[in-house]
Amino acid sequence: MESYNFKIAQELSVGSKQVSATIALLDEGATVPFISRYRKEATGSLDEVQVAAIRDRVQQLRDLDKRREAILKSLTDMGKLTPELEAAVNAAETMLLLEDIYLPYRPKRKTRATAAREKGLQPLADVLLEQKNFDPELEAGKYIDEEKGVKNTEEALAGARDIIAEYISEHAETRAKMRELFTEKGTFQSKVADGKEAEGIKYKDYFDWTEPVKSAPSHRILAMRRGEKEEILWLDIKPTEEEALDLLEREFVKGRNAASSQVGLAISDGYKRLLKPSMETEIRLITKKKADEEAIRVFAENARQLLLGAPLGQKRMMAIDPGFRTGCKLVVLDEQGQLIENTNIYPHTGAGQAKEAEKTVQHLFERYNIEAIAIGNGTAGRETELFVRNLNLPGAVIVMVNESGASIYSASDVAREEFPDKDITVRGAVSIGRRLMDPLAELVKIDPKSIGVGQYQHDVDQNKLQTSLDDTVISCVNAVGVELNTASKQILAYVSGLGPQLAQNIVEYRNQNGAFKRRDQLKKVARLGEKAYEQAAGFLRIRGAENPLDTSAVHPERYALVEQMAKDMNCKVQDLMRDDKLRKSIPLQKYISETVGLPTLNDIIAELAKPGRDPREQFEAFSFTEGVNGINDLKVGMKLPGIVTNITNFGAFVDIGVHQDGLVHLSQITNRYIKDPNEVLKVHQKVEVTVTEVDANRKRISLSMKENEKREAPVAAKPRDNRPAQKPFVQRPAKPAPEPEMDMMSKLAALKDKFK
Repeated sequence: MESYNFKIAQELSVGSKQVSATIALLDEGATVPFISRYRKEATGSLDEVQVAAIRDRVQQLRDLDKRREAILKSLTDMGKLTPELEAAVNAAETMLLLEDIYLPYRPKRKTRATAAREKGLQPLADVLLEQKNFDPELEAGKYIDEEKGVKNTEEALAGARDIIAEYISEHAETRAKMRELFTEKGTFQSKVADGKEAEGIKYKDYFDWTEPVKSAPSHRILAMRRGEKEEILWLDIKPTEEEALDLLEREFVKGRNAASSQVGLAISDGYKRLLKPSMETEIRLITKKKADEEAIRVFAENARQLLLGAPLGQKRMMAIDPGFRTGCKLVVLDEQGQLIENTNIYPHTGAGQAKEAEKTVQHLFERYNIEAIAIGNGTAGRETELFVRNLNLPGAVIVMVNESGASIYSASDVAREEFPDKDITVRGAVSIGRRLMDPLAELVKIDPKSIGVGQYQHDVDQNKLQTSLDDTVISCVNAVGVELNTASKQILAYVSGLGPQLAQNIVEYRNQNGAFKRRDQLKKVARLGEKAYEQAAGFLRIRGAENPLDTSAVHPERYALVEQMAKDMNCKVQDLMRDDKLRKSIPLQKYISETVGLPTLNDIIAELAKPGRDPREQFEAFSFTEGVNGINDLKVGMKLPGIVTNITNFGAFVDIGVHQDGLVHLSQITNRYIKDPNEVLKVHQKVEVTVTEVDANRKRISLSMKENEKREAPVAAKPRDNRPAQKPFVQRPAKPAPEPEMDMMSKLAALKDKFK
């Protein structure tokens, strides 16, 4: 454990005691959000990113030690373990190096080298490797043995070369140098497979493509691999053969004699037959892993931004899932998102039905005092938006909502359980409306891979992707906090310390006993013990609770401390929460103890000031340009408002209201050089773009933000709208999300780079 502490502390530039305390808390079952929020004194105020990095690194080191133990046992059982070999195994700091050391001893199927050894040719191989000045033909004659299958000197020399070739290909130091050569000097080379030109048109850019391994971006690596998997592309990874053979000759050729010539032949054969395929496989795995990590990082950061999107809040809602021939599914939701009424309208199938649709919408709008209307952005979305806007419904906020994943939800077990007697179109419309109310609460019901913000999510390591997305959702849910009496079991499952079963038990307890009035009632929930209560309580809120601290992020373990503060100030806890002067008068130094320091005390004071504050930004209404509803309406030079829907390494996709997102390439985002679009953009950001190219046949739209940046200073321009400005509904005071939270995945990636 101590060795882990020191190593991880060096890699992450934190204190050894911080690492030790974090590992101990993790091993006790504490979650990352709980440790970073409520154990700052123990960890020295490490944030979520650092705690997660320690968790991941210690698991890597434990896996390495587990493999090391298995290898030492195997070598011992084989009788091959020497003090020198044991020292080398114990000194190996990476899994690759450990496997390189073990490779010559690993049990393997019969090879040409093992066959040669069975023929007694190992001594001939050894003497050839010494490369002294002798005649290899004469020496090989000593090993001719008809019974063993060595008929002549050439067969003897060929067998010896096979042994040398395998020895070279399994030599640990040589493999390390060759791996570096492939990484630093190697290239990806892709070509179109014979006869696949027409079938693989989407891979046209890679029909004859060469790119250095060390600089190839993740999205191109994944694209080439996908093309190869679909048998459209042929892909090779290698340095030049001359560079590789030069490296091997420098390592193993000791002179210029006949024996050296035999070694040279063995080197050439060993590289082509054994070492190159092995290295190519390794580099494929290494680059795939790196590309996966980058794609997962981008995906997780996009998901974080989408999950933390601004909520409209609890409003009486009309939601419409649009359609042409089959009509639009319309639902009415109350302030809590519960379904009140649903019907079909047909605004796009003839004048008569359009008139009837108008009457239906106006009737429901007035009957239920609707405050906001959510319209899905799929097929017929813009046309339905125009239809609703033309009704001039007084005071209503009309918003286009990204419906990616709504169909996944509508067909899910979760949706069937919520609405067993409704069809999938009704469920989808409900999901659209709830997304506008609270994106986080609704999107947690959908597999994060289906919410429409990823690239190549089906090509990356699915287990790592799921782990990363789970971390992201958990981080978002706990950063915002959860209302205990209204939360679904899906969002409760992501609360620190709970999980699906305890979330289900909480909902069942709530249904049987009514709303929770105090946090400590959680202890009455089946199977929710002290540990789970400790981990979860601070992230759960109870609006209108008996104890005002239950509405805040102050942990119950600190209630007594806050009550003592109030007592010392000769007031009530409620007074501390209302009166800024009282809070500022509290002498915090007085309350420092072995377990409570200034970080926790400052957090408590901040919570008393704004109990249960929501870190998300306030909601702002947005609308697309009227009259631009499809790709054929676009003209080069048009300036349009849009919403960022997805961010990749090579640029950002922007919805401009034409059912096909446009691409703002990395080079067109800003006038200054940027390496990552996330430096200036985030998912759901409102921007103004200029159309630079339209390819209707291929459904490709190219956009630029550079000209708009030159004309208007802000990167994210306000959307142009000639209608009277609508005052946005604001649920809470505006408060930007904390920078460490919003940039979690980027920071984690940077920290991980330190110990790769």
